Amino acid sequence: MSSAVHGFTDDALGTLDAVGVAAALRAGEVSRAEVIAAAIERTRRVDPSLDAVQLACFERAQSSPETAGVFAGVPAFVKDNTDIAGLPSCHGSAAFTPHPATATDGPGAQFLHSGVVVLGKSTLPEFGLTASTEFIGRAPTRNPWNPEYSAGASSGGSAALVAAGAVPIAHANDGGGSIRIPAAANGLVGLKTTRNRLLDQPGARSLPVQLVTEGVLTRSVRDTAHYLAAVEQFRPNPKLPPVGLVEGPTARRLRIGLITADVLGRQVHPDNATILASAAEVLTGLGHEIVEMRLAVDPGFVEDFKQYWAVMAAAMTLSFRIGHRGYFDAGKLDPFTKGLIGLVKRNPFATAAATWRLRAGTATYDRHFADVDVLLTPVLSHPAPRIGELAPGQPFEELFTKLVDYVGFTPLNNVGGGPGISVPHGLLPAGLPGSVQLAARRGDERTLLDLAYQLESTSPFPRIVDRPAAAGAA
Repeated sequence: MSSAVHGFTDDALGTLDAVGVAAALRAGEVSRAEVIAAAIERTRRVDPSLDAVQLACFERAQSSPETAGVFAGVPAFVKDNTDIAGLPSCHGSAAFTPHPATATDGPGAQFLHSGVVVLGKSTLPEFGLTASTEFIGRAPTRNPWNPEYSAGASSGGSAALVAAGAVPIAHANDGGGSIRIPAAANGLVGLKTTRNRLLDQPGARSLPVQLVTEGVLTRSVRDTAHYLAAVEQFRPNPKLPPVGLVEGPTARRLRIGLITADVLGRQVHPDNATILASAAEVLTGLGHEIVEMRLAVDPGFVEDFKQYWAVMAAAMTLSFRIGHRGYFDAGKLDPFTKGLIGLVKRNPFATAAATWRLRAGTATYDRHFADVDVLLTPVLSHPAPRIGELAPGQPFEELFTKLVDYVGFTPLNNVGGGPGISVPHGLLPAGLPGSVQLAARRGDERTLLDLAYQLESTSPFPRIVDRPAAAGAA
């Protein structure tokens, strides 16, 4: 078993989460310069092993002005599909010639509103279209718990940097599980919010089915709760009930639907099933009622999602060709992206029909909560794969089949628009952290955070610092 790679040490960051770092800064226990310097040093120490940094802007961070917000002065990374003025965005693709963005987009401004200091951009697979942060012709992003394994995707770089202790919080977004998948792979908290809860990427709300939501990856439930409470005020959505600040667990007891099989009716890997059963036992011990359920989703959902995912790939390619004219070469797209685009070209009518069916996904999602308050599911169908198993250079249909076998639970929340949270729980073989997903009615993030706090307090999250560290990494 490979040793873990982390940067935790006795410096200004210590083992503090983002709330803890912000509090130490406000109290004058550490200085802004000390905290930023510690994060830079940690990043320099772990990234040669992880390859999670797409772009470093350390000098810019050190000379940046004081910030305000719940995480004022806390160092962080931004996923490289989000524009920050003055920094290039390459969306994980070799098709881009890097050039600085002229303005910060909505999700970028929303993230900066929390007060974080950006140290750079984190890696993602091309356009965020797959579930492992791997590339053609460059090093993959590795899992700090065991670098032989995938860090997940698409927010894999952000997840690896937070899990390794380089920074306590990082930006992420989620179109089919891209917050929750890497959260599960790296032992982090990852909340996908209700559709339209937070600001979205430009043009996202004009799509036939809006899949992507913005968020963060953190090591504690309170970091996620404090972030959401702060940034939902940046541009509040009056059509949704405000979440506000959820500061800890309540005594409320719920009826929880336990789901053990994916949308095709297949049971998960035994190791994931063991983690799920353990979480269900903990929740039962806390007084919640657990009832077994099945996902009430037509098996055709998988093919429909595949077709719509292909539309997303084609739409992004066209958008980048137009918006980055002279800086984008579609001939350099990786084989997986080209395979998705090929689906649209071969059968555009199938794509139209799939989109029409997916638009009914909100009602399908809502029906799952007719008799329960929350769903408890795995995040993934099997543990994180080894590096190379989901590499983008393999035949398209072969890779997509592997993705379906891996990502069996997260896309329904994106199509249905409901919130879902990945919560660390237990340990898997190979030294990897376990995780479960909680899902709730649209607009009910408060219940998810409440339950996540309960799991965290009853079964403390596994810590990478308790794993043997690689030489020179800790």
